[in-house]
Amino acid sequence: MRRFLATTAFCAVALSGALTITPAHAALETGSHAPDFSAPASLGGHEFTYHLADALKTGPVVLYFYPAAFTKGCTIEAHEFADAIPDFKAQGATVIGVSMDPIDKLDRFSVSECRSTFAVAADTTGKITRSYAAKMPLLHMASRTSYVIAPDGHIVMSYASMSPDEHVSRALAAVKALKQTP
Repeated sequence: MRRFLATTAFCAVALSGALTITPAHAALETGSHAPDFSAPASLGGHEFTYHLADALKTGPVVLYFYPAAFTKGCTIEAHEFADAIPDFKAQGATVIGVSMDPIDKLDRFSVSECRSTFAVAADTTGKITRSYAAKMPLLHMASRTSYVIAPDGHIVMSYASMSPDEHVSRALAAVKALKQTP
């Protein structure tokens, strides 16, 4: 019972934003190959199957993991990505958010918080989240981890911080640097 109460208290504090957990770095390092995946996704409330390999054919991909739709930090991050979508598009990049939430919840999140500007994918089993070393220990949710993946499938930027600050700016800087690389 004590363990349950301690875990419940930790979850409540972590989701409220009062607790900040900042890993030193994302587990998948720059230069490593990004694991391919497909997943149910939603863009503007319209469901489809997202496939990373297909997205990479059109340019770099910003892949970001977030703990749970409609929580404070995740809403802030979704708004910041939505505001920056024109900048990412100008660089030829697409953005996909991934959480362990069910697709019906993400249908709503994609409209209200992502403002129908980018897709969010459901990883209810955590398989994708684990393959990107973005799963929180003991909890059924992702950590806040962002990657920029070059069209050749290699990771050119990784950043992990439970704070939503800097994920968008770091990802955009990496996409811009990638475009300038011959």
